[in-house]
Amino acid sequence: MQVILIGILASLFFSSTFILNRAMDLSGGSWIWSASLRYLFTVPFLLLIVMARRNIQALFDDMKDRPLEWFIWSSVGFGLFYAPLCFAAAYGPAWLVAGTWQFTIVAGSLLVPFFYKKIETTNGIQRKRHKIPVRELVTSVFILIGVLLIQARETENIDFAKLIIGILPVLIATFAYPLGNRKMMSICEGRLDVYQRVLGMTIASIPFWLLLSFYGMVTIGLPSSGQIIQSFIVAIFSGIIATVLFFYATDKAKGNPKKLAVVEATQAGEVAFTVIGEVLFLGGLLPTGYPLMGIIIVIIGMILHSVNLCENES
Repeated sequence: MQVILIGILASLFFSSTFILNRAMDLSGGSWIWSASLRYLFTVPFLLLIVMARRNIQALFDDMKDRPLEWFIWSSVGFGLFYAPLCFAAAYGPAWLVAGTWQFTIVAGSLLVPFFYKKIETTNGIQRKRHKIPVRELVTSVFILIGVLLIQARETENIDFAKLIIGILPVLIATFAYPLGNRKMMSICEGRLDVYQRVLGMTIASIPFWLLLSFYGMVTIGLPSSGQIIQSFIVAIFSGIIATVLFFYATDKAKGNPKKLAVVEATQAGEVAFTVIGEVLFLGGLLPTGYPLMGIIIVIIGMILHSVNLCENES
């Protein structure tokens, strides 16, 4: 139950990403700077946290031993996750991006067979593929139905081309984020804590963000002061607080595909939080009809996941 509460709290802070990125786009900011500044801003804060915990050297030693693995999976987990999200925010409303992002609750379960668990046998240690957690996947699909209902009425009023541009990049992100996170958990094998892993992945993805920043300077110039401030807020709320909370929850569920599926499903809370945020800060309207029904289904789905998890632990 604890991992569910932590995951929901993470989704609250993650929702700031969709709201502020959309606000930056509406004020003329570029998605390139929304994406790259978030991660560039988080490095010094995470560095101070890990240094204060006196385990920075262990992280650097591990990164030195596996530089290519750190670079590849950090670029996937952070780069191919956040850049497409910011790109989509430039072409679609926050509710569309946040809603489509919820496909990650299904994507996480579908990725399970790509990972192995070690089993001791009479012939020594052998690797066995994890099986898709069917019960958790069914509940996640139920939540996804609620997400689709939340978007149902709004999709009637949006241009089809914008709808596609706003959805496809997010679908890439829905697989990249859990894939990069799970791969790095597997690579670290418990040697590093959540703060070290988040800092390591952020540092390893810096080449990706520097290349994107260079492209931004060449094509659109430097970001405005307003976008810098808003990106800084996203970096604190989403890049540090939400990411650490979410990675902590996934660490607690490490090695248990069912728990991981439940933790990843808590991110459905971002839809409800984003709807509330748009109403409060961007002048959005309160949901009624199908969208309201969708929010109720998402909440019921979260409760079902909680019940399933409690049954598994008892």
